[in-house]
Amino acid sequence: MSAAANENDPVVLVDAGDTPLGSAPKLETHRRGLRHRAISVLIRNSQGLMLLQRRAAGKYHSRGLWTNACCSHPRPGETALAAARRRLREEMGFNCALKRLFLTHYRGAVSDDLIENEVVHVFGGSYDRDPAPDPAEASAWKWQSLPELIADQEACPQRYTIWFLHYLRAHRQTIADWLQGPASGK
Repeated sequence: MSAAANENDPVVLVDAGDTPLGSAPKLETHRRGLRHRAISVLIRNSQGLMLLQRRAAGKYHSRGLWTNACCSHPRPGETALAAARRRLREEMGFNCALKRLFLTHYRGAVSDDLIENEVVHVFGGSYDRDPAPDPAEASAWKWQSLPELIADQEACPQRYTIWFLHYLRAHRQTIADWLQGPASGK
């Protein structure tokens, strides 16, 4: 599905405590910088490497930037976990068990005069095969160690999405502990 085809999909507007307040079209929400619910998925393999994707050129913002395995928005009435499972399959072409890692909030300008203002439910999963990404979602992918990722983000932050930069700055220890923990859901 092209970015234009889903720009009017509704997203769930939330307050600072993630309580739903209603919904609004996705593109309007990002133009106005309204706070809304989002999901992100981090994937590791048994070697403790993290799966990254490069956002496709057709995405409605942050095109060509490196980020975590997938991210999106739950639909009204859809749980964050169900949305994470759905989008992992749609974006990266696989399923695996997911568990909640953390809840976070960030706000910042992205490309095309859009503003992200998201309360994000971040999930983690383990997977040991190559993904089969939808080319409309991801133009490339790679497995990378956390030390290499942090060094590159610090040297060249412009290569990464603002939310992924936020996760690795605000939740670095949680991510590091998860990457080193026992793998499950392969």
